[in-house]
Amino acid sequence: MGAVSVRDVTVAFEAFRVFDGLNLDIEEGEFIVLLGPSGCGKSTLLNAIAGLLDVASGQIWIGGKNVTWEEPKDRGIAMVFQSYALYPRMSVRENMSFGLRMAKTPKMEIEKRVKHAAELLQITHLLDRRPDQLSGGQRQRVAIGRALVRDAAVFLFDEPLSNLDAKLRNELRVEIKRLHARLGKTTMVYVTHDQIEAMTLADRIVVMKEQKVQQIGTPDEIYRRPSNLFVAGFVGSPQMNFIKGRIEYNDHIPEFVIGQRRLPLSDYLFHDGRPAAQDVILGVRPEHLDIVNDGTWADFTIDIVEPMGADTVLWCSDREGSLQIRTNGSRKAAPGHRLSLTVDAAQVSLFAAETGERL
Repeated sequence: MGAVSVRDVTVAFEAFRVFDGLNLDIEEGEFIVLLGPSGCGKSTLLNAIAGLLDVASGQIWIGGKNVTWEEPKDRGIAMVFQSYALYPRMSVRENMSFGLRMAKTPKMEIEKRVKHAAELLQITHLLDRRPDQLSGGQRQRVAIGRALVRDAAVFLFDEPLSNLDAKLRNELRVEIKRLHARLGKTTMVYVTHDQIEAMTLADRIVVMKEQKVQQIGTPDEIYRRPSNLFVAGFVGSPQMNFIKGRIEYNDHIPEFVIGQRRLPLSDYLFHDGRPAAQDVILGVRPEHLDIVNDGTWADFTIDIVEPMGADTVLWCSDREGSLQIRTNGSRKAAPGHRLSLTVDAAQVSLFAAETGERL
């Protein structure tokens, strides 16, 4: 069993409490990503699961066993850190097998596990090289292989790709996803501040801020129905547009109103029934703004054009504020051009201006 359960866990450094009664259940075989900015507590949570930090209260269960006070080596986990931490004078084969040799694992079993891990990570041809003969991506594959040979039920990754350049991050991200698929029921918990890694790797994402869980959901749920303003702004590139306005009712139909513009909300799925008239913040993704000849939101002027290959991002503004629009890269656009837009009410998000929570 590879399931992980964090039950009412409190982690404290002297008088400072990092977490206070945090709960998280991870299913067997699930790929969970802990996502958030620096200092939000995601690595602290991972280290508590690994047993590298003691908990002040609460329990941590792995594979149906209470491991709260077990040593890391007895928890049935394997961990990959941000730093490769390879022994420079050892070959790849020796680095990958070091932990098994220290544990007095039989030689034939060591060879079998190293061979299997090397095949999964496509580094069989590198087994006799030393770390200084490898690229950064190859070194991180070796670090993953060193964890993989332990045959653990739970793998913990602490920002393993942050030291790599963009091309290598993309390549290794795909390899990690393939690895999870090949391993079947192996549970993976992955820490990152990179929302692209989170969206592409995760079965579910745990979004964190200031040592608190903001939302847990699938990548699609996090992207399309963010629970608050922080989640909405943190996930998505280009960032979601935010527009301050009000909810008012017109013949019992709720509308978003800003200046002379109105957006009927009859197609909007409110979180907890229709709210009272109030100040709100409307969030709309750049790709959910359509450029048309005669839109309900007219008289926008293009300020900046950002070509991005397949897509183009247009920064435009009017007297009420500015918006980013993601459009097809083949569309011709230039600063100074006028635009008319439509907004699909079913695709927007509404947040209470006072609390920032989703309506």
